[in-house]
Amino acid sequence: MLGPLDYVFWLVTALLQAAVVVCAIRVKAFLKYFPLNFYMLAASLFTAARYFAMHRYGFVSAQYFYIYYYSDVLLTICLFFALMALFSHVFREMGAKLYIRLGAITVLGLTAAVSYVLASRSQDWIMSKHGTQGKVVYFIAELSQNLYFVGAVLTYVLWGALKKLRETRTQLIQLVLGLGVYLSALAANYALAVLYASQYPKSVVWRIVPDLMGLWLPIAWGYTFLRVPESARLEPSRVVSGRPRPVAGTR
Repeated sequence: MLGPLDYVFWLVTALLQAAVVVCAIRVKAFLKYFPLNFYMLAASLFTAARYFAMHRYGFVSAQYFYIYYYSDVLLTICLFFALMALFSHVFREMGAKLYIRLGAITVLGLTAAVSYVLASRSQDWIMSKHGTQGKVVYFIAELSQNLYFVGAVLTYVLWGALKKLRETRTQLIQLVLGLGVYLSALAANYALAVLYASQYPKSVVWRIVPDLMGLWLPIAWGYTFLRVPESARLEPSRVVSGRPRPVAGTR
């Protein structure tokens, strides 16, 4: 059963997600980072839809069950393309936008294929409880989980590219960092659930981590849009090369 704290998380998360879109519109960054804002807008709407389904049909109802999992996979795919949009911003000057799009579609397709194979070999309780529809649900649950792992890995790759290219755009860097923390925490949470399948999913940590990360990402992105101007730049590292070092005792 849900407690008062669950409802607080529900309400605050939806409001923060919508607030990100408002902040982006206010600073005229909505279209520039449209995939990120589209994800936040969709997340806010799906959060409201989940609450409506829970309130009307109950937390353990089939209606809420299906709405939760179908909305989860749609949001995960939206977040994946938001990450790919950040790749496009980083490699914009290289003209790699088309290659990034093709790569994103390829990675998504391969992840879906692997998820389908893994789901088809499993005899999870969802299948036995919900029949054929349960198989679809288990597949999309597997896809969501695998996309979190893929997204976390790609975020580290993107961070490495930021360091390699000596990226100085503060707004872009903070957006990547915020997403990296979010995906890493969720991926680690899923990994612990798999490693300790008999104990970890029953612990309060399994539930509280997604709730906290649901607050973290809109706070991180909203703060970035509102407080970090587009023109802000980090000071690049000073690299001294080809200059002789002063000899001791001389000026």
